[in-house]
Amino acid sequence: MNDIATNDSATMKPRMSFKGMALPCTAALVLMAAGCKAPSDDASPSTEPTAANERVENTDWPRHGYNAAEQRFSPLAQIQQNNVHELGLAWTHSLQDYRGLEATPIVVDGRMYLTGNWSRVYAFDAATGERLWSHDPEVPGEWARKGCCDVVNRGVAVWQGQVFVATFDGRLLALDAEDGTVLWEVDTIDRQRPYTITGAPRVVRGNVIIGNGGAEFGVRGYITAYDAMTGELAWRFYTVPAAPDGPFEHPELEAAAKTWSEDGAWRETGGGGTAWDSMAYDPELNLLYVGTGNGHPHARHLRSPGGGDNLYLSSILALDADTGRMAWHYQTTPADSWDYTATQSIILADLHIDGKPRQVLMQAPKNGFFYVLDRASGELLSAEKYATATWASHVDLSTGRPVETGQGEYSEQDRLVYPSELGGHNWHSMAFSPQTGLAYIPALEIPWVYSPTDFYLFDLNVPHLDELRRGQPDVDHGGYLRAWDPVRQKLAWEVRLPALINGGVLATAGDLVFQGSQDGYLHVYSATDGTRLHSIFTGVGIIAAPITYAINGTQYIAVLAGYGGATHFMLSPSAAAHEYQNDGRILVFRLGGEAVPLPPKRAAKTVEAAVNPPTMTPDIQRGQEIYLRNCGFCHGMSGTTPLLPDLSRVRVMGYDAFRLIVMEGVLATRGMASFSDVLSEEDLENLYQAIAAGAHNTPGTADIP
Repeated sequence: MNDIATNDSATMKPRMSFKGMALPCTAALVLMAAGCKAPSDDASPSTEPTAANERVENTDWPRHGYNAAEQRFSPLAQIQQNNVHELGLAWTHSLQDYRGLEATPIVVDGRMYLTGNWSRVYAFDAATGERLWSHDPEVPGEWARKGCCDVVNRGVAVWQGQVFVATFDGRLLALDAEDGTVLWEVDTIDRQRPYTITGAPRVVRGNVIIGNGGAEFGVRGYITAYDAMTGELAWRFYTVPAAPDGPFEHPELEAAAKTWSEDGAWRETGGGGTAWDSMAYDPELNLLYVGTGNGHPHARHLRSPGGGDNLYLSSILALDADTGRMAWHYQTTPADSWDYTATQSIILADLHIDGKPRQVLMQAPKNGFFYVLDRASGELLSAEKYATATWASHVDLSTGRPVETGQGEYSEQDRLVYPSELGGHNWHSMAFSPQTGLAYIPALEIPWVYSPTDFYLFDLNVPHLDELRRGQPDVDHGGYLRAWDPVRQKLAWEVRLPALINGGVLATAGDLVFQGSQDGYLHVYSATDGTRLHSIFTGVGIIAAPITYAINGTQYIAVLAGYGGATHFMLSPSAAAHEYQNDGRILVFRLGGEAVPLPPKRAAKTVEAAVNPPTMTPDIQRGQEIYLRNCGFCHGMSGTTPLLPDLSRVRVMGYDAFRLIVMEGVLATRGMASFSDVLSEEDLENLYQAIAAGAHNTPGTADIP
């Protein structure tokens, strides 16, 4: 353990029981376009690859982003523009999950490994769909209350016969790839704080790398490396200081502390800056790139009232993969006040810029700007808007800093700002094709009303919305698939989608781009011009990213279908979940496949809604406020349609049953934890009155696409 791993508050309890650790290599390369090598999954120093932009010399999908550069581009080309219309179902398997499915499956040597809700792990025969084993880490149901964005998981890492998964309640497990047996387990968090993990681990040079989430609830962010064979802590990098005067677990924090106020809410809440998703790795430079998140509170005038950039919030960090020491950082949104995280996809590529070859890092974070950086030095090469962004006019290339317009300053008055807290691009995976030179972004166009006194969901229920809209750009709100040229820094093409939130992206050597959508389709586009070539209706909204792999000469496309995640409290009018059950499943396609069997129709409501509008009393109005603060993000607000129960049965079940659920936690094992620690008996009565009167989820003044 080196000096960065000091002052560790997490409990280390490795359990080791090793079996044969190596799986045989796959068959020889088939169906691939001509190309070079790629980052290997063998993370020992003697076998590390030499170029982060190289391709994987097999037909698997061995890493989260396919290769260490996280490009999500596969050289498989059996499925092409002239035959993609023949794509049909090869096999499917229900995961018995009815919430969000976000995982990227990993395929190694003919086996597929993936995760569902509650961090459950599944192994399948990737050709036939036979389930080989599953493992339930038994995440406590009441932990659901600690997460901002559903009990999701984005997948596993596979290396030398082990499957690594991080659980929603903060543990890291190594499973035997053959049968799912637990080899070791460590607790990565302080269990007294509201930490969660939804991201996929990565394996780099024999270490398993994992971050965490929880900035919305007040934690201190960090990213940790554990020895893949033993679970021993290798190093830890804290992303924000503990206090202005330390302790400083590593030197980078002493510099960061100078950018935070002496006082402010951050000292009580931990500051945030969690590293909850994106990573990439350059083996030639031996640099691990990590994206960090927002601060807590979001508003900088509360978090750090004395000013400062608040390093290393909303930043890209380049860390030495062996020691965790920082080589460089770039902060995309200094003193972030809008939840503009830099945790979105980080992609490495080799580009020709100004006639010169450059080794670059690309990111389209939430703040609406597409960044191209030199990945060795962190030098900013370019930054242009890929989505509407009114908080800043441009990024000054001489300083690397955004030039704020003042439109985003909401310390004293409400402001309507683009992008929203969901960003111009959220966690849904971006892809890059070295064939077309384009990055493919699941983009969003919607504003948010930020307020010093109230909380608004997007621009819903804002009494003075017309006033706030004056002088704003004319924007077609909704979801988009955008192809972005990172060299010319301009839009190449775009497709407007029916719903706001849609799936991640896959690009292939067949000049194809695959993306699922909230309305239940898997779409296939031309990578060069965005022409829609084929669509397959699945009946289930898709937010995960597809992958591709080949077995015995057949190329497959696989994607998890199941809507949820950060927006599980609402459904677009076009969402498949309005009509069909949100039956989470893995769908695998091939040329000449069958039609997709649709899930059962969604049952009609058995309880009529309360009379609307309700008669507002002080108690009901107070109950409405309690609902918005504690319940709305799961059960719907501002007229949105939730995936979880919409509480229409509360009037029928009665107060006593309602109290057992909310205060006694009788449904805790299903994710509905007790709220007795935050609600008084009077609060509960007011809440019940509001829900029973139908005042809890009244329609807003604007529409969600």
